[in-house]
Amino acid sequence: MSDASFDFIIIGGGTAGCVLASRFLERQPSLSVLLIEAGPDVTHRPHVAKPLEAALLHGTDIDWNYLTTPQLHLDGKPRYNCGVKALSGGVVINSGGWMRGDALDYDEWAHQASDDRWNYQGLLPYFRRSEHHFDPSADSGQHGFNGPMYTTSVSTSGRKYPLRSSILDAWMHLGLDKIDDANSGKPLGVAELVENRRDGLRQLTSTVYALKGVHVMTETLVSKILLEGNGPDRTATGVELEDKRQFRIKTGGEVILSAGAYRTPQLLILSGIGNPETLAQYNIPQQVDLPAVGQNLHDHIILFRYWKLRHPEKGLAMGSPAFADPAYERGNPLDWLATITVPSEGLKAAIEKDEGHLIDDEHVLLKGPRCHLEMNVLYAAFGGEQIGLQIPIDGTSIMTYCMPCLPTSRGTVSLSSADPTKPPIIDPNYYATEADHFVMREGWRTMSRLMLETPQGKELVAEEILPPGHQCLASDAPDELIDARVKMGAISCYHPASTASMSKVVDGSLKVFGVQGLRVVDASVIPVPLAAHYQAPVFALAEQAVDIILGDRK
Repeated sequence: MSDASFDFIIIGGGTAGCVLASRFLERQPSLSVLLIEAGPDVTHRPHVAKPLEAALLHGTDIDWNYLTTPQLHLDGKPRYNCGVKALSGGVVINSGGWMRGDALDYDEWAHQASDDRWNYQGLLPYFRRSEHHFDPSADSGQHGFNGPMYTTSVSTSGRKYPLRSSILDAWMHLGLDKIDDANSGKPLGVAELVENRRDGLRQLTSTVYALKGVHVMTETLVSKILLEGNGPDRTATGVELEDKRQFRIKTGGEVILSAGAYRTPQLLILSGIGNPETLAQYNIPQQVDLPAVGQNLHDHIILFRYWKLRHPEKGLAMGSPAFADPAYERGNPLDWLATITVPSEGLKAAIEKDEGHLIDDEHVLLKGPRCHLEMNVLYAAFGGEQIGLQIPIDGTSIMTYCMPCLPTSRGTVSLSSADPTKPPIIDPNYYATEADHFVMREGWRTMSRLMLETPQGKELVAEEILPPGHQCLASDAPDELIDARVKMGAISCYHPASTASMSKVVDGSLKVFGVQGLRVVDASVIPVPLAAHYQAPVFALAEQAVDIILGDRK
């Protein structure tokens, strides 16, 4: 096949890559498409189909198993970052949360890109196109009912958790409103969890977006993109694999890079597209001076807390013999997602400290209000090892989390070697800004109020399960004590993006600046953080990319 040429060569068989390949042939069956994935096809692999078994896949051969650099603004230790190495990408392991986020986030994306195709209204047709919404009576202006990716809510999946009413009442006691649909561009409030599950099982992108007719190469690593010409005539002509085989595109064809927020910038740099200093350091011939490659990395961090139940004999949590309804296996053990904002005056002061000047109330992070925190209560307890806890899954404990949605800290992805088999250097620079400190502290204090101060929380939990040497921090705890817990416990939520940002590395049509016939279609191009779980936006991104790319061929 190395003698063949293709209309499209797609590097990366993850979410975006599978969508592109499938839709290209669905729309134009005469096209020739090569999809190259570094990992295997895991369609029949154990633990993939059942959502609650995903933890058994972390650290295996289908996980790049990345470690960040030591995180200086946390506790100085590296953080594990999952990167799926398998056909279908992140959906193989992710928790399945289907959250679009706030329309204001997408409007800021479009503003950064100077292209309204990427605002919420511009992406809305593509959210609908990708989705088979669980409620046929829902707003057809917001939801699709014929897309390949099925969604389900907790209640429509048949899960009836015993804490459902009391947790909702606790959130409402804090003044949050219950909303019927958090995937309508307005998620502020408390809404039922939505997941992309069908009949309680995981849906692989490579299955629901059929790859019939696509030339698929798995367990195949691309080492660089082949470029020819100079200046404005520089053009992508194909790819070279780790074993030195080369594949070419036809005249007028394109190479599309969909390798994810870590591998995409790595491959651009290995191909000579990036910061000249980095290229010189690794003796890579410079093709395009594009120093923004690998810059602007953002990622969501998440912080867990653990709570001892007052009445575990009631069968309230995973591990209890009474928590045994078979329906519970159809999704994550929780009912509600709470999305909240933060006090504007405190955030304003924090931003002013970061930016070194006064700002007004029209600042992008203040005007809205914006969705700054996602929070919830899970009917299980896992992951306590990060803070020195060994908590048995025996039904006596539950956990909570808070995830700041709009971090202002920015990091980098860079090369560790000119060898494509070596991992990139990932430095998310977590928790580096005063704004991020303020938001996370507000999340901590809100959770303390929920669990320690509401009538429902007091009835539910006896105490917080604490890491050695730490005390329970209530809503009035001083900043420095909260920060100490955050720095010890914060980990990645595996939502990296922005390392090939729109307007800095690619244009609004996803074309890499300085190269003809080369585009990026994955989370790398998203220029700003979203109050979302990034699979839903990436599906929409890829669906719109299909229209843009095929439209350009006419």
